[in-house]
Amino acid sequence: MTRKELTFVALFAAIMGALGMIPPIVLTFTPVPITLQTVGVLLAGGILGARLGALSQIVFLLLVAAGMPLLSGGRGGLSVFVGPSVGYLIGYPLAAFVVGYLFSRIQNLKLYKVLLVNLTAGIFVVYLIGMPMQAFMMDIPVLTAVKLGLVYLPGDALKAIIASILVYKLRKHPFFVRALSKKSVKKMMTESI
Repeated sequence: MTRKELTFVALFAAIMGALGMIPPIVLTFTPVPITLQTVGVLLAGGILGARLGALSQIVFLLLVAAGMPLLSGGRGGLSVFVGPSVGYLIGYPLAAFVVGYLFSRIQNLKLYKVLLVNLTAGIFVVYLIGMPMQAFMMDIPVLTAVKLGLVYLPGDALKAIIASILVYKLRKHPFFVRALSKKSVKKMMTESI
């Protein structure tokens, strides 16, 4: 892994931490809060790609596990990994990987394609892992957890739209085109040898 790749991984882990400083919206009927950190997951996968996006989320979760209060509401430490939101947290690196992988398969990047990937794959993967784990941790049926999770759909759709616009614009920006192109990574690798 090059220094540039390490820098991007650390940057997106820091972005996740910064998004965690925004207070959550706590709902009375579910212990899983509404946060903006889903935007960071979609950005990481969409801009960094599958491998680096997932790695940035793993670094973020390791920092949280080490006790840094980077989750929304100032939560951190190992205790968050035994709570109802653990499945959503585990879904972060997987969602970033899936989003990044699907973007690598898109030949012609269009905004509607980015939005489609973020809504279907990105949000779906987080839900696919988060809802059953929430049901397990709360000792409720999975169907009840799915019903509780429906309240998140409008907000997650809005977050996916915001992330899609940002990914679409940033992936077309010359800095990211240059920085994340395979040629520049290969060039840096040959220069560092």
